[in-house]
Amino acid sequence: MSNTLMTVEQAAEELKLHAKTVLRHIREGRLQATRIGKAYRIDRSMLEAFAGVASGRTRPPRDVRATVIVEVPALATEAAERMATFLGAAALGGDAETRPLHFNTAFDPTSGNLKIVLIAAPSDAARLLDLIELQLGLSR
Repeated sequence: MSNTLMTVEQAAEELKLHAKTVLRHIREGRLQATRIGKAYRIDRSMLEAFAGVASGRTRPPRDVRATVIVEVPALATEAAERMATFLGAAALGGDAETRPLHFNTAFDPTSGNLKIVLIAAPSDAARLLDLIELQLGLSR
């Protein structure tokens, strides 16, 4: 059992919550804390138990990837080229913290079908899907 005591603000930062939310959990009895003067102190082990963290402090894997296939039917060749260029520009956007994003496009000019295969972190894939939807809305 850890003897490390944390302030409400430290606990809120660790839980990614607002300090008032942590105080509400304390007052409602969901999070055990000790009152010292006018402030609360929270034992780290109590905070971990509240958060549902095992004693080994596991973290979610950073390498979670989503693979998404988007099919766009009846697209003109120019629109398919614009979409591929747009996706290339979107894939290059980001900073050093952004995990790699991979995509491929395949266009069949006889049917006008465009397939987009996207491999990215789930949140990045969701953002790119929103951009694809926006781009398709503009190109219609």
